[in-house]
Amino acid sequence: MDVPFWVWALTIGAIVGMLVFDFVGHVRTPHAPTLRESATWSAVYVGIALVFGLLVLWFSGGQYAGEYFAGYITEKSLSVDNLFVFVLIMASFAVPRELQQKVLLFGIAFALALRTVFIVIGAAAIEQFSWIFYVFGGFLIWTAVAQARSGGHSHDEEFKENSVLRLARRVLPTTQDYHSDRMVTTIDGKRHITPLAIALLAIASADILFAVDSIPAIFGLTEETYLVFTANAFALLGLRQLFFLIDGLLDRLVYLSYGLAVILGFIGVKLLIHALHETSCRSSTAGNT
Repeated sequence: MDVPFWVWALTIGAIVGMLVFDFVGHVRTPHAPTLRESATWSAVYVGIALVFGLLVLWFSGGQYAGEYFAGYITEKSLSVDNLFVFVLIMASFAVPRELQQKVLLFGIAFALALRTVFIVIGAAAIEQFSWIFYVFGGFLIWTAVAQARSGGHSHDEEFKENSVLRLARRVLPTTQDYHSDRMVTTIDGKRHITPLAIALLAIASADILFAVDSIPAIFGLTEETYLVFTANAFALLGLRQLFFLIDGLLDRLVYLSYGLAVILGFIGVKLLIHALHETSCRSSTAGNT
């Protein structure tokens, strides 16, 4: 799939523009979104993703459109699973509902930037080292087993702070209370970070783990870097609205982990078979020479 530079530039510009619009139009003024608002904007972002897929179909054909839609659906499913962790983080830090949008949007922007880096590294590794498919496949199968063993999620679980958060609390002066939507405030002439900044750090550190699962999964569906990037971007863009739309329903999605386990396991096996095929082809080529 040959994607010109101007198409890359236009796509990235559109995605950044949607993030800016989201911040200016919805998040800059703290408020708790209504169910109607969340449903409307969730539908808008899903619609944008579908229109983009149709454009891929029109300009590049059914194969690439199928790879894009498979990647988008997989990433969207994994994003829903990520929402369980976001709910635990919001509850653990007692983030006021009207401030949760800001934490989520900044977390999504960080996740998109982080996944872009992972995608570039993954694409370069695939180009140079065919054995990387063994690593991706084995990791996805291990993740699938872990998902199946988890047996679902519960809001009774507690979020456990990682070493990054504990270090931040020890090194940086932190207030006990929220100060509107500010992440930094001044008390007695000394600058402190607020619990909102700590919650954002928690979301960002969780995003790193999510990317480790996500990127190998989509590379098992398509090796086209442009499709990997756009499927990830469009799956993440509507995540904030989806959080508020299904927040109250998350505890009912008891079989989601099992479904994701099947998907990840299938992609993992597919990657291992692909890796074996690549190894066999290279061995044959080396033998003929």
